[in-house]
Amino acid sequence: MSITPLMPVYPRCGVRPVRGEHCHLIDEDGTRYLDFASGIAVNLLGHSHEGLISAIQEQAATLMHVSNLYGSPQGEKLAQKLVDNTFADTVFFTNSGAEAVETAIKTARAYHQNAGDEGDKDKYELITFANAFHGRTMATISASNQTKMHHGFSPMLEGFKYAEFDDLESAKALMGPNTAGFLVEPIQGEGGIRPASQEFMQGLRALADEHDLMLVLDEVQCGVARTGTLYAYEQYGITPDIVATAKGIGGGFPFGACLATEKAARGMTFGTHGSTYGGNPLAMAAGCAVMDAVANEEFLASVREKGDRLRTRLEQFIGNYPELFELVRGKGLMLGIKMKVESRPFFVHLRDHHQLLTVAAGDNTLRVLPPLVIGDAEIEEFFEKLSAGAASYKIPEPA
Repeated sequence: MSITPLMPVYPRCGVRPVRGEHCHLIDEDGTRYLDFASGIAVNLLGHSHEGLISAIQEQAATLMHVSNLYGSPQGEKLAQKLVDNTFADTVFFTNSGAEAVETAIKTARAYHQNAGDEGDKDKYELITFANAFHGRTMATISASNQTKMHHGFSPMLEGFKYAEFDDLESAKALMGPNTAGFLVEPIQGEGGIRPASQEFMQGLRALADEHDLMLVLDEVQCGVARTGTLYAYEQYGITPDIVATAKGIGGGFPFGACLATEKAARGMTFGTHGSTYGGNPLAMAAGCAVMDAVANEEFLASVREKGDRLRTRLEQFIGNYPELFELVRGKGLMLGIKMKVESRPFFVHLRDHHQLLTVAAGDNTLRVLPPLVIGDAEIEEFFEKLSAGAASYKIPEPA
């Protein structure tokens, strides 16, 4: 047998973590890595947060799973926390970010199609944006224009049109009688840590209001305090209709959610959607622990302060290596260093030679996504490793 027991869909590297301590991962051979990847924006409280650990342990010893056919005190508690702290009136819990986006897509279509006498069965298209990443299900890869994700899975699902990111006129040009709404990441993550402009996001909101469309935000990567507000939409001065969230919301425990206004959720009635594991008590305990830790102004202000400090130092640092780095972009502790050379070999160099974990992204960008609980010591260690990595890096010769 030549295939590996783990299906070979990931190019797994030689780092094999077996333990986590605060902002570090420890390999099975004892090597310590500074984790400024956070499981791709997941481990926002680091790897040994006492509140999160104790919440999961206590719930695991009490009740791990129960069918959604029964009442859910645990789900109701977390849903209320999210409603109290966001634009949303109602929440559906999922097991992942892709499922949260799937729910958001269904909610946007159902708004138009399941509205009784007001319903419009022709409104099913969502306008999405170039270089977006919304997940790996059939609907979510169809929602992206990235052909590398389409390869081998054709035909794509109908119902998506691709506009240029941060280009309002491009989105307007695609609107038609079948348009149900817009699906957009306020800050593209996989696309290269590219924040949308204020004018673009407010323009989409105005178009949605004018034509009774749904503004659907994918905040799977940028949400849950990552940018210095609980959700990034707050920094754009807009109120979305629907938001998909996941990653950091569980602090490492896998779950996600679709948040919606009462109006937007009008088509999501009995029997229209479901999930066996969605909203299980163990996930809800993790989510409550995360919300208790991050959904307060003191914590959010600390993220903004650390993000500003990290960004300022990065902007100063990249000037020392003009042949490598171009600019820094992002918000809060969701930062990207756009490189003048391919970012993936440099990301590998930092990992393998300097025990610094970051994440490569599109547009030759190096993602810097530390746990939100980093302190001065971790910031200093990061710059020591980054400086050593840049100084020792040899730009590969062109093939």
